[in-house]
Amino acid sequence: MLSELIVQSWANLRRQRTRSLLTMLGIVWGIVAVAVLMSYGRGFRAMMLRGFDAFGKSAVVCWPGQTSAQAGGERAGRRVVFEKADREQILAEATMVRSLSLETVRNRPVAYGSRVRDASIRGVEPAYGEIRSEFPDEGRWISSEDLLERRRVVFLGGRLRQRLFSGRPAVGETVRISGVRFTVIGTMARKIQLSSYFDLDEESAFIPYSTAGDLWNTRYANVLVFSPVLPSLEAPARRQVRAAVAKRQRFNASDERTIMMIGREQFRPIIDGLTVGLQGLLLFIGTLTLTIGGVGVANIMLVSVDERIREIGLRRALGARKRHIRAQFLAEALALTLAGGAIGIVLAWGVIAMVGSLPMFGAFFEDTSGQGDLHLQLSVPVVLTSTLILLVVGTLSGLFPALKASRLDPVDALRYE
Repeated sequence: MLSELIVQSWANLRRQRTRSLLTMLGIVWGIVAVAVLMSYGRGFRAMMLRGFDAFGKSAVVCWPGQTSAQAGGERAGRRVVFEKADREQILAEATMVRSLSLETVRNRPVAYGSRVRDASIRGVEPAYGEIRSEFPDEGRWISSEDLLERRRVVFLGGRLRQRLFSGRPAVGETVRISGVRFTVIGTMARKIQLSSYFDLDEESAFIPYSTAGDLWNTRYANVLVFSPVLPSLEAPARRQVRAAVAKRQRFNASDERTIMMIGREQFRPIIDGLTVGLQGLLLFIGTLTLTIGGVGVANIMLVSVDERIREIGLRRALGARKRHIRAQFLAEALALTLAGGAIGIVLAWGVIAMVGSLPMFGAFFEDTSGQGDLHLQLSVPVVLTSTLILLVVGTLSGLFPALKASRLDPVDALRYE
């Protein structure tokens, strides 16, 4: 029965080839719009996630605050500080914390030969590189030996390296930070970073935390950076960190003003607000375009009903039921939309393959590697969602003409001229 219905529907459409092809054009254009706009939305979200991931996929940055409640006989308003003893306390008691680093920052001139650039000099520990996704493209990151031996070594951000060395190799060269000689041990890979604190990582220089004590007082760290054992355990890890510091410095662990923390959970609403809303808007625009094509299918099917009234009356007289007539016209409407949809998906794939990537943040970050580009891709979810929308539009387009055809009176239909 189903095979006969499909064959008959296809035969009816072939009798009016020109009209069927012109009707399908609206569907083709609509499905191309849906697929391309959805691919753009997914590409934009992926690009934004890459930019925020550059901050550190599970990094949490802690700033010292001050107490807002009395605890342990201490007065409110007392300033909280981060010291090495706090680091040891956290590592000993916070079981949800995977790694941790103190960070001390000052703005200092960095010189190579006659070239001088002001930069954020960041004294950090070896764990900082993994927490903050500081990956070298040349050389290496700061090691435990560098920290223990207070070596005067420096890891340069990509932009800072370019401004000091241009295209020359930097690893092994000597730069001066506040007049003190440091050996370059590595340079940072390109980093499209949409979120940061202090300065962008690419414009910073990183030295061992212990060595920073040769340049300024590092008793108190500016911030403390840690990563939880799992991204999903960020909230309990935060509570454990605050509790560990509160125990040593004697303040109320529930006082959130003592330590201000920013991590991935704070960025998620920003990402969702920027991307999910855009994806929804693009999907709505694409669906609206496809719906216009569906209106064209409905109009043609209504014309087809008027042209085939006598045929409908004859089929009813020969025993066809209302559901058979409905099924026939619904099948023809779906055949039109699905055929147009198949052509549209192929065309959308061609358009997306031809466009490939769209420049976005590359110019701003002085990057030509393509990391900041928006990459279009016709993914399986895009195809499945487009197909689902197509089926809904096709069904709705054929429903009213099918109902109109099935409700015709057989006697009046046979008399129709």
